[in-house]
Amino acid sequence: MERPNFQAAWLRSFPLIIRCSRCSISSRTKMQEQPQRGQLQPDQQSHEAAMHDWNLYVEIGRVALVNYGKDYGKLVVIVDVLDQNRALINAPDMARSQMNFKRLSLTDIKIDINRVPRKKSLIEAMEKADVKNKWENSSWGKKLIVQKRRAALNDFDRFKLMLAKIKKGGLIRQELAKLKKENAA
Repeated sequence: MERPNFQAAWLRSFPLIIRCSRCSISSRTKMQEQPQRGQLQPDQQSHEAAMHDWNLYVEIGRVALVNYGKDYGKLVVIVDVLDQNRALINAPDMARSQMNFKRLSLTDIKIDINRVPRKKSLIEAMEKADVKNKWENSSWGKKLIVQKRRAALNDFDRFKLMLAKIKKGGLIRQELAKLKKENAA
């Protein structure tokens, strides 16, 4: 005897809120039917088309960030796909090697290269596509630069930063008190 699916009926009556992990925009939609795992609703598909490409494919020329291991934080380029779990990667400041996809975070940046190019042609293609500048101007790149800068602070620098934050908060409170006083009068 099959049990009725009360959860599916309950879910259809409430809006489904899905947040884009890259831009933090929420999409609110009602479920007409229960989607398959990973399947987008129509409102989310329009968000995808309007805002950015959610589908980052593992492909030759895709720039990725190493998120684990001895090369952590380096930008690399996928130069060949070995199998369903590994890719051959290369970068100007490292030797060509193979890496598991789990250790790579794909970026929006893609360069036009042939399969398994020489180091010289890879460097030329990266300079032509202005990869370093695009990465530093992206919100992800800026965030990582700030994290590295904060990690490099010593104790005295952190102390000075704390004092600056306290001073800034005091000035904001003073100005806010002035504005409240003016509005009250």
